Amino acid sequence: MPGDGIDRRQLLAGVAVAGIASAAAAADAAAGDGPEKVTDEVIAACDRFAGLNFTAAERQQMLATVDEQLDRLRALRAVRMENELAPAVTFDPRLPGWRLPQGTTQAAQPPSPPPLPSSPEDIAFAPAWQQAAWIASGRLTSRALVDVYLARIARLAPDLLCFVTVTGDHARAEAAVLDGEAAAGRVRGPLHGLPYGLKDLFDTAGVRTTWGAEPYRDRVPTRDAAVVARLRAAGAVLIGKTSCGAIAYGDIWFGGRTRNPWNRAEGSSGSSAGSASAVAAGLCSFAIGTETMGSIVAPSARCGTVGLRPSFGRVPRTGGMALCWSYDKVGAIARSVADAGMVVRAVHGADGSDAGSIDMPFAATPAIDPQAITIGYRREWFDKGLETDRAALAAAVAAGFRLVEVHMPGVDLDLLGGLVVTEAAAAFEELTLDGRDDMLRWQDDPAWPNSWRAARFEPAIGYIQAQRLRRRLMIEFAETMRGVDAILHPNSAGGMIGIGNHTGYPALVIPAGFLDQPTRTGFAGHLDIPAGTAAAALHRVPFTVSLTGHLFDEPRLLAIGAEIERRLGVPARRPPA
Repeated sequence: MPGDGIDRRQLLAGVAVAGIASAAAAADAAAGDGPEKVTDEVIAACDRFAGLNFTAAERQQMLATVDEQLDRLRALRAVRMENELAPAVTFDPRLPGWRLPQGTTQAAQPPSPPPLPSSPEDIAFAPAWQQAAWIASGRLTSRALVDVYLARIARLAPDLLCFVTVTGDHARAEAAVLDGEAAAGRVRGPLHGLPYGLKDLFDTAGVRTTWGAEPYRDRVPTRDAAVVARLRAAGAVLIGKTSCGAIAYGDIWFGGRTRNPWNRAEGSSGSSAGSASAVAAGLCSFAIGTETMGSIVAPSARCGTVGLRPSFGRVPRTGGMALCWSYDKVGAIARSVADAGMVVRAVHGADGSDAGSIDMPFAATPAIDPQAITIGYRREWFDKGLETDRAALAAAVAAGFRLVEVHMPGVDLDLLGGLVVTEAAAAFEELTLDGRDDMLRWQDDPAWPNSWRAARFEPAIGYIQAQRLRRRLMIEFAETMRGVDAILHPNSAGGMIGIGNHTGYPALVIPAGFLDQPTRTGFAGHLDIPAGTAAAALHRVPFTVSLTGHLFDEPRLLAIGAEIERRLGVPARRPPA
């Protein structure tokens, strides 16, 4: 600080006293000169920085203890910890006394598929449940469907930048085996023979898994992630690894920016960017995505796909890149609500390795009586929302659902903003410490490199206090959900993306219609209209709406979503070729 006689290195060391992460920054500042002892001046600098008010005697008494803390942190930094190693403290979204919601046990009857189209494009854009029915009945082979998608990938993916690796030979070989099984009357389930895209965060034995980031672009794992093994057992065919924003943030990866097939002048949002782009462009039957803080909801909203973010712990993350152990969730991106349910049902359940996974039943989508279902909403969300938001609300009313206004939690979500960044900074501490964060393509202020560096000044006590406030949010939102079966909302209205992820609740994104809009920027699909935008720059693009359901109550959430999807009757438009 100018005029204080304290240099920058001393200030960094002083700030270290405020918390564990910043203590490591102090050790970085001291690198080259050997470990430095903390002085009274250093703690005084920390005092001013953190808004504390220690006396001179208190600061003097702290010196030896703080030196011990820094020595311990320097030693911790030297311990090699793999990304998959989770903290001993794990998050559980279930509050004391929680019970699984009880609903009808009668399963909804699946619709009959239409005749097999003659056009490869019509087959490519068909919902996965229809493709599965054609394969099960022998009208379509998995190998034929794989070839349809590989041809489309070769033509469209280089421009969309939605695939990192295409596994064509592998897909053809697997499809041939599955076709043989189907011909012999052995169908593994509703995903049998369906080609899928896998977000490039999940390990695939012998196939590179890059996490979208330059430091890992040549990383080749030796095992399959739990999700990959379960999908293979269910008969799904891996057709390629879809692009994701570097280290699961945004739509910028080492290959460029993944594009929205509806308007290639804009990115497809993050970070399941490639999965949403590929499904929207008709390049696979469905795709796997992940969400920490909006990464299924946002790209689904941008690209007009269905996205199912399950309850926290519903799907095991073993073999997937860990970003934030108490937030990461695995879900599906698809072309219909039924498709999304099929996928998550096939991969759910604890696996004995992911400390955060939770075993809960996942029943068939039930038959529901809309008049017995209560949906919560806030009138102002829709009054201020888009035409498509109001169309979704009207569809819910027309279906006969009971609508009631809900009272939202009063917790300031901004106060929880440091939780995700702090966990991510810990998961990828090695990149910050060895300087490889400079290799990441995206280096703007909101990007990981800057956020991780700043996170080192987040006090440990502040992190714990924020987790306590998160618990209060969980309690308040449980009260919000009391008396309703789901909440219908514009995707990010009322802070619902943040609330859902902080509390671990499931969400379902549903296409609600099309509007003429200028190019959109931002990861949540917000509009950014440059000055002087001409009417000629407008694009016909899809918009979506969201449903948030009860913990581990995805079957009922899917049933409600399917009814609203049916009532909306959104035309089956396709992105421009």
